[in-house]
Formats: sequence, structure tokens, C-alpha cells
Amino acid sequence: MNGTQIYFLAVNKTNYVLRRFCIYKFGVLFLFLILMSAEKVSVIKVEQHLLHSSNLGRIVIVDCYLPEGYALLYDVNLLLINDGQDLVKMLFEDILSNLLSEDQIEPIFCVGIHCAADRKNEYGTAKILDYKGRGAKAFLYTKFIIQELIPFLRTTYNIESIKEKAFAGFSLGGLCAIDIVWNYPHEFTKVGVFSGSFWWRDKDQDDTDFDENENRIMHRQIREGHYASWLKFFFEVGTKDETADRNNNGIIDAIDDTLGLIEELVKKGYDESSDIAYLELKDGRHDVPTWASAFSDFLKWGWGK
Repeated sequence: MNGTQIYFLAVNKTNYVLRRFCIYKFGVLFLFLILMSAEKVSVIKVEQHLLHSSNLGRIVIVDCYLPEGYALLYDVNLLLINDGQDLVKMLFEDILSNLLSEDQIEPIFCVGIHCAADRKNEYGTAKILDYKGRGAKAFLYTKFIIQELIPFLRTTYNIESIKEKAFAGFSLGGLCAIDIVWNYPHEFTKVGVFSGSFWWRDKDQDDTDFDENENRIMHRQIREGHYASWLKFFFEVGTKDETADRNNNGIIDAIDDTLGLIEELVKKGYDESSDIAYLELKDGRHDVPTWASAFSDFLKWGWGK
């Protein structure tokens, strides 16, 4: 073999090695991208149901978030969430999927209940209307939850036993959630309230005889209600939830009313450190992005490993 042939052979071998190296690098990169992509694959299956409610006289849209491989049979953790339409906006499926994939929480069967057009009447406090007569259908919504939705979930998913039931909601939906939990303590163990409408009152604040201690409905219900040792409470509120300061004490009403409710719970016998969680978000607003940022904290508080 002459020198020229040896030269070209050397070049060809070098090209061959370079090609193999490039293919190898590409293969490793491709595998890495596949693995990265696989990490982002949701472990949640979402099923939507259209449930006809005889109590409400309408179709209720219900989104069920099912963890992959979660046998819905015994000892199920069930979380009901008002304003289920907002879960779609906040990419709740991703929030739940990430926490489960990272093994940060126990499996939870979450159910998002879409609100009605008549939201201000279906949500609220079931036993007492607000000063404008709002919340007139809240007792019917409560009956829907207890008499129709929970039995529907048991039957549809063949659930034999539920380990615990929790309820959560945003704004007026949060008020509704704690109202139901407080009045049906033997059905529930936890409640999560995000920017709760605890200003809900039976007298206009401009009335001369208005007394926030007496006229805030949920506060009075807790004060006059009964202590249930197993109940746990999670509250979130943002420093920019609103600007109103009803009593001119320098604290916005959203924070003032939430802290006032916590005071009533403590007076009732609940421990502020073990039974109650309070999350105040700096610059947090009365909106879906703020609630989305806090929902992981709620899930880890309630079902963290």
C-alpha cells in the first residue's frame, strides 16, 4: 500500500470515528430529551361528568382528577373543590401531577365542581342569607354535595370506603366550603379556604347598628357552633387581595376577616399551630394565579409525606 492510500485510509477512519461520535452524542441527547419529556408526562387522568342535580334543577359539570394507579376502592382521600372551572385555568392537573411524581403527597382523588351562572346564590352560607338576600340556594347546593355528588362518586368509581373527605374553595366558594364542613363535621376532616369571603354579613356595614363581631355570618356560626376535634383548617390570603379597610385599622378586610375567623376557632378550642394553617402571601391578589401558587402548600399541608 503506498503513502497516498494510507493517507486517505487515515482520513476515512477519522471520519468514521467522528461520525460514530456524533451519532453517539445525538443518541445521548435524544435519550436525555426523552427522559426530560417523560418527567413532564402527567400521572393524572381527568374525567368530566355531567351530573343532573334534582336539588339544584340543573346540570353540574364535575371534573375528576384520578392519580394513575390509584385504586379507588378502600381508604380513599377525597378532596372536593368549588369553582372547578378555575382549576383548568390554574393548570391544576400539572400541580397535582408534579407533587405526586415527586412523591411529596399521598394520592388524592380531587373533584372540581364547576360553578353555576347563579354563583352568588348557590354559594354562601346555607342557614343564613347575607344582607342582600344572596345565598338563597346555598342550602340546595349543600344538599347536592351530601345527597347527590358524594354518592355519585362512590357508585361511579366503586369506592368501598373513604379515609377522609376534605373541601376547598376560592373566594365565595371558599366561604361555601367551610360552611358545609362546619355544619357537617362528621362528613369531613379538612377545609382549605383561599381568599375567603368572610366579610359575608347579614347587615349592611353602613347601617348605624352594624357590628362586625355580630353581623359577620361565618364568625357567628363558629362562635355558636360545636367543637369537632378532628377538623383542620387551611387559610390563604394575599396582601393585595383588596384595598377595603372597613374598620380603618390599617389592615385590609380580607386579612382582618380571616384572622378574625381564626380567633373564633382558637376560642372554640382549636390549636393555632396544629389545627390551623395560615398563609399570607406578600403581593398576593384575589385571582387564579395567586391561588395556584398557594395550592401546592395546601396539598402538602393536608396530605404531605
